[in-house]
Amino acid sequence: MRLASKDAKIYVAGHRGMVGQAVWDHLEEAGYTNLVARTSEELDLRDPHATREFFEDEQPDFVVLAAARVGGILANDRYPADFIGDNLAIEQSVIRAAHETGVDRLIFLGSTCIYPKHAPQPMPEDSLLTGPLEPTNQWYAVAKIAGQKLCEAMYRQHGDDMCTLMPTNLYGPGDDFDLETAHVLPALLRKAHEAQGAAPDGSDAPVTLWGSGEPKREFLYVEDLADAVRFALETPEDDIRKVAPDGMLNVGVGEDLSINALMALIQDVVGHDGPVEHDESKPDGTPRKLVDTSRMDELGWQAETDLREGIQKTYDWFRKQVAVNVKR
Repeated sequence: MRLASKDAKIYVAGHRGMVGQAVWDHLEEAGYTNLVARTSEELDLRDPHATREFFEDEQPDFVVLAAARVGGILANDRYPADFIGDNLAIEQSVIRAAHETGVDRLIFLGSTCIYPKHAPQPMPEDSLLTGPLEPTNQWYAVAKIAGQKLCEAMYRQHGDDMCTLMPTNLYGPGDDFDLETAHVLPALLRKAHEAQGAAPDGSDAPVTLWGSGEPKREFLYVEDLADAVRFALETPEDDIRKVAPDGMLNVGVGEDLSINALMALIQDVVGHDGPVEHDESKPDGTPRKLVDTSRMDELGWQAETDLREGIQKTYDWFRKQVAVNVKR
């Protein structure tokens, strides 16, 4: 299979989401000139017939499958049928259409929530399906496992060049800051922002964390993931298969921190000096989620954005794009 050239037609599915937008922008900045996309209003990727027609009309050379229904613990718990059903439908439609129309390479974006709740730390790719999932996001995880396995099956049965990038917890410009659906980092960033000067006496109000704050998480700036996508598009298939026979590549930073430590870092960036409280009636989720990045390390890719720098960039974006429309 050929590698992506600057004039290759690349379909970025989900280009208006945080990940898809970052991928689109990064590829444009890298000189790619033939990117294609459709909004969800223009093309419902859950519809296999409409998706197949799009692929037949556009004939993309490469596909980056970033389209997905995403959300945090609360959203997963509230909408389990949507999380598993919509993601399964999107994956099946796009991967099948890519196979049937002869796409050169498809990159499927998964998630490290696919790994067992008590996977060894750091989590290697071969820990997949070795234990029970974290119940709070099992619906999304099962769908992402199915997408990865469909890519692997297409390679084994048909020789299709399909690989999966498994990013750790993502954050950055374009993130979801809705407290009903947001992941932990943007949720805490918004809480800290809104708590500034919000106490009755004009001081900073408390911020409440779910659970104990002791679980540890790893965070990857979304623009680093976009660079990993570009890297994967430009890396020969034989090189990828040497280190990843199953086509799976974890994408992370190689270090983690507790939610309490994350909160302290966010407070420093935002300038919030109020107290931090814990609602221990709420779930902690998986105790630890640190990925083993040795496969990507061997290929020669590493993340570059420091966590504090990434949080500062995210907060700057939030204040310009979101906070102006939010009442404290």
